Amino acid sequence: MADKDITRRRFIGEGAVAAGAGLAAGSALAVNEKTPPPKDRVLSYDERMDYRRCGRTELWVSAISLGGHWKRCPFRGDDFQKNRTEIVAKCLDSGINYVDACCEGEIFAYAKALKALGRRKDMTFGFSSCSREVRNPKYRTKKALLEVLDDLMKKAELDVVDIWRITCHEPGGLHTYNTACEVAAAGEAAVKSGKVRFFGISSHDRRWHSFMVREFPILSVMLFPYTAKSKEKPKDSVFDIVRKHDIGVFGIKPFASNSIFKGSSAPDDPHREEDDKAARMALRYILCNDAITAPIPGLIFPHHVDNCLKAIEERRKEDLAARPAILDSTELAELTAGMFERLPAGYEWLRDWEWV
Repeated sequence: MADKDITRRRFIGEGAVAAGAGLAAGSALAVNEKTPPPKDRVLSYDERMDYRRCGRTELWVSAISLGGHWKRCPFRGDDFQKNRTEIVAKCLDSGINYVDACCEGEIFAYAKALKALGRRKDMTFGFSSCSREVRNPKYRTKKALLEVLDDLMKKAELDVVDIWRITCHEPGGLHTYNTACEVAAAGEAAVKSGKVRFFGISSHDRRWHSFMVREFPILSVMLFPYTAKSKEKPKDSVFDIVRKHDIGVFGIKPFASNSIFKGSSAPDDPHREEDDKAARMALRYILCNDAITAPIPGLIFPHHVDNCLKAIEERRKEDLAARPAILDSTELAELTAGMFERLPAGYEWLRDWEWV
């Protein structure tokens, strides 16, 4: 590796350690979303997109970002990689600057796309292996986790991972305290080495998220479900911890596993127009929670990216008042009324995320 790359890695690593080592409470560090971000600190800045500060990482992330999953993607083989590269290019040209890859296939697909475009430096990369991290009993030690990190970085030809956000048990509380300590130790070592800039976790367990943040200051990012029907609990909410510790949050499952849609999301689908509107309403609703850095929908076709920009445009016109218009939308209320009844098999647990 070239000396200049080693220097860069050390520089990034030292800065990230400082960020993760017990900063002041989030209330003192919080940045109102109406505060214009410093453009020179925003990757792939585009005036059509809004940006939010990702907690104490101090990263500025597009208010709608790219989820790694490509469910309903009809492409296979070479056409699949061509599609992913096209979508990544479209995202970057639209100001979307974070991609969350939570499985090995996603890591390779998006790393390959960014390399082909020559634009790795323009995208913040979220990184995880759902199959070779702590959901799998073989990978519940610091040593095993770091070996997987090294292996995947080498295969994906990544010198630095921006956010290593380990995928944990969906009920994270199933992990033992010792496993939690191993997870945190792996994160600390990875950040200290400079291979990883920031560390976090993904789980479907609010109490465990809160426990992990309180216990391990290396955590600066978390991922959990937040749908078009989710609401912040008035008491004992996970967002209490998020704000206190200044944590960046990416909301997964914004469309409740596509249960708000009538069609397939394809460009020629007869329900495209109403489904695109449903997606925009859901995204606008989620962005009313200022503790969420960004929802991360899976984007399959170019018009999905355009629709994200349209959601931001509508939000700027209608949702920046003291009472955002989307909160009183009868259309949104009708859309989400039967949402949980339409959940696909295996996703009924999303009902537990109405109050967060």
